[in-house]
Amino acid sequence: MLTELGSQSDVFQVWLVPLLVFLARILDVSLGTLRISMVYRGLKHLAAPLGFLEALVWILAISQVMQHIDNWATYLAFALGFGAGNYVGLLIEERLAFGNLIIRVITPDEDPRLSAALWNAGFGVTNVNARGESGPVKIIFTVVRRRDLHKALQLIKTFNENAFYTIEDVRFFNETHVPLPKSKLPKRFFRLRALKSR
Repeated sequence: MLTELGSQSDVFQVWLVPLLVFLARILDVSLGTLRISMVYRGLKHLAAPLGFLEALVWILAISQVMQHIDNWATYLAFALGFGAGNYVGLLIEERLAFGNLIIRVITPDEDPRLSAALWNAGFGVTNVNARGESGPVKIIFTVVRRRDLHKALQLIKTFNENAFYTIEDVRFFNETHVPLPKSKLPKRFFRLRALKSR
């Protein structure tokens, strides 16, 4: 019976402890990745509890490493968990899609349909005339929620497949005007725009 207990203890130390350390590291590094993202975006009310949980899980993981200091597998699990946690944390952050982005489109096309399509889809648009190496270009700025990025990029590629664009994170913007989706705009809006364009 003592032999059975001893073998169970060996299995726990050799396999189960490293597995728990690995999972704990994935959790604490994922929380750290999310916390950094929240700090960058100024979301203090989310960053503080994430920081608490991150520190707590890290202490639990490192305490197991120190208690089983003669087991090299815990060291390996600790390091592997760190690498996997970065990957998992970024996946979670992408899925949550917090924050806003600014899309800057540079296009030589003078066709105003792209700006109109973005506007009608509910995105605010600002156009600037500029000059590039090949001549006059149009720069289109729009701020979008991260969850709407795919929709905005599809519109851009639909109207100008060769458009050059950059995407940057926006920490804060003063939202003085929110364009309504086309379906919610009053019909007189379109009549006025049609009259202005004549």
